[in-house]
Amino acid sequence: MEQYKIVLDLLGSDKGPETVLLGASLAFKEFPNLSITLVGPKEVVISKKEELGLDMSRIKIIEANETISNYENPYTGIMNKPNASLVLAMKEVGQEEENYIGMISPGNTGAILMGSFRFLSDENKTRPCISALLPNAKGAFTCLVDAGATIDCTSGQLHSFAHLGSDLMRKMYKIEKPRVGLLSNGAEPTKGNHLVKETYPILEEDKELNFIGNIEGNKALSGDCDVLVCDGFAGNQVLKNTEGVAKLFITDIVKLSKKKNKPEYMEVANYLMKAYDLGALGGGILLGTRKIIMKARGNSDERAIVNISRMLINYAGGAAVFDNEYRDEAAR
Repeated sequence: MEQYKIVLDLLGSDKGPETVLLGASLAFKEFPNLSITLVGPKEVVISKKEELGLDMSRIKIIEANETISNYENPYTGIMNKPNASLVLAMKEVGQEEENYIGMISPGNTGAILMGSFRFLSDENKTRPCISALLPNAKGAFTCLVDAGATIDCTSGQLHSFAHLGSDLMRKMYKIEKPRVGLLSNGAEPTKGNHLVKETYPILEEDKELNFIGNIEGNKALSGDCDVLVCDGFAGNQVLKNTEGVAKLFITDIVKLSKKKNKPEYMEVANYLMKAYDLGALGGGILLGTRKIIMKARGNSDERAIVNISRMLINYAGGAAVFDNEYRDEAAR
């Protein structure tokens, strides 16, 4: 059985290092071929090892008690806090001789982006972007790039994001020619803001991309494209709106079930909660770096840590990221 090693940043989570550590303990139980380097307060790990049944032979601990908060400037945080858990984690995962498959951090998104460019840039100095795998109407997943790393983008950066997203879908889902769409306010090539209009012909002329044109917001998760390209501002809105609308529908169904005394309606609500639980699906994937970095949400629970670990292992093994029974059921 092939062995896998990952780095896990224990700090930066809204729920504290204990929740992240609990997720690690569950990942150990699910993946017997997994070893984890934990970066964070050593006393937390030691105090919880008996309770969580941690196999210390599969754990390496790098002591860190400092974090870069979400209220700090990402650049100054990276530069002024060399002993922050995020910085130490990135330096560790970048050691090629350790053969890590990637790292997970629930920390400051901007700091993760800045740190990845500083410590984990690829040979082309590609600007990293955050991708999100979102469930679509065809029972599969759509790769959204960028999901919030770069708010103001250039057309060249969107072009690069299209390639990064396509590479991800080829590797993870074995899609030979991922369909690339450009998020716009209209399907016609003439629609869009200045950035979209400037980017459209660049994507169209690149024969290495399977560019299918503009995708409107109401078709973002239709499954018409495998990769949806946009700047980080628009992408983050797609991500947050998807989650918000899903929660709205689920809440309405639950209320209706109680009001009409129709417990059978809860079957629909339960299905939607499982199929569209974006938090449980995992996290954002930072692309364009020498090692895959997974950005866990600040409010990630232990399930998310397990699922993100699965994503890293599946990515390293060239397997599909999710084997999701609910998406498969929807496809049928």
